[in-house]
Amino acid sequence: MTATRGALAPCLDALLDQALRGELGPDPVARRIAVAFTTSQAVRHDGRRGGYRNEVLSLRLGRAVGSCAVEPGALPEGTVEECAGADVASLLAHPLLPVRVAALDAYLMDVTPHTPSHGARPVALPAGSSLVRSKARAAAVVELLDVPRGGTVLVVGVVNSLLAELRSRGLSAIPCDLKGGTTEWGEPILTDALAETGRCDAVLASGMTLGNGTFDPLRRSAQEHGTPLVMFAQTGSAVLPRFLGAGVSAVCAEPYPFFWLDGGPGTIHRYRADDGGTS
Repeated sequence: MTATRGALAPCLDALLDQALRGELGPDPVARRIAVAFTTSQAVRHDGRRGGYRNEVLSLRLGRAVGSCAVEPGALPEGTVEECAGADVASLLAHPLLPVRVAALDAYLMDVTPHTPSHGARPVALPAGSSLVRSKARAAAVVELLDVPRGGTVLVVGVVNSLLAELRSRGLSAIPCDLKGGTTEWGEPILTDALAETGRCDAVLASGMTLGNGTFDPLRRSAQEHGTPLVMFAQTGSAVLPRFLGAGVSAVCAEPYPFFWLDGGPGTIHRYRADDGGTS
């Protein structure tokens, strides 16, 4: 982790408090969100049996966009209008956790963008179909795991391309998601990640855990079991690097616009705790 990131954050609430007090950058009272918007998508890749839906709240602060995924339809009506023009401090203290996360992400993205000087290492995503780009991202994420063939990875926030990539590398996956259900291959999806962290070699978790309140319990559980935790993040891509070395071993950060929004080439950013935040 680079010196510009400051002291390790003990939990998400503490990081929010630090931002509110102006300890991480400019006074958030003096910064305003210019644009607030949601992105809603439905996906069904060629050759895949199932599909899924996503909805993401995004806030624009200067050059930066901060984001937090939510369950489709979960945001109260008028949330976007309420956020547009609001000062960052009020949104860091907003009653809705996804708004707080998106505001913190925008603020930290502006303060510490994904650049090599802040510990990030860029990885190019190729142009192509949504499936081509999904597979490329999955490969970049899985490369952050330090698990030998035959090992087991708990995947929190099921993404079929990640499960396929793990399988191609001889790794077993324990799929887990609050929504339950089954994977593309008919495997049951478990709903209690904390019950599984003691029986895997590593945890691979979505940044969505920030927005639904499960990140800190998962991080603590991984620490208690000595299990490496790798995060793949569209939600909170600038937030999660703050936890490198504090229960998070690596982060694959993907700020807006996400790979599924465009067919052209793109960039994601990788961080590792064990080599100063680089990959």
